[in-house]
Amino acid sequence: MFDPIKALHAANDADFRTIYEATMPVLFKVALRIAGNEEAAEDLSHDALIKMTEKNMEFPSVNDAKYWLIRVVKNASLNYAKRKGRERRAYEKALKEDRRTVDSGETELLKGDSIKLVQDALEKMPDNLRTVLHLKEYAELNYKEIGRMLGITEGNVKVRVFRAREQLSKLIGEEDVYMP
Repeated sequence: MFDPIKALHAANDADFRTIYEATMPVLFKVALRIAGNEEAAEDLSHDALIKMTEKNMEFPSVNDAKYWLIRVVKNASLNYAKRKGRERRAYEKALKEDRRTVDSGETELLKGDSIKLVQDALEKMPDNLRTVLHLKEYAELNYKEIGRMLGITEGNVKVRVFRAREQLSKLIGEEDVYMP
């Protein structure tokens, strides 16, 4: 049984397993949402765990490990997404690649348009609002966890999430989004 008072050592096999089991699902969700690729999300999540072990990190609790790992995964995923975007643009420019997509049906087209619309709207939002929305909606963290991770109060998190949702709604216009 896990003792919440005992510190966790990343190099200890039992502690590592405890951290891994408690954090891997949320790390994967954060990485997937930002990177947009399952294989990359898995690699980025595992890289964070490897970094934790290599640095022989010690945490007072599982939650402290989770917050640290989420920060590492979030930053690595943002770097990955930026790099892939630059690579894609360079590739398209070099090959003058045709950007049109083949429609596989009205539903797929509407879903794709909606996803693109939401992603574009998220990119237009300030970082502080976009970050809390990612953590709340995609990482499925609660307000307290988000506040602790970002170093702000739970009330401030609630306000930011509300403002982010409100701004997102204004940016995309509710009638323009396909909902299956």
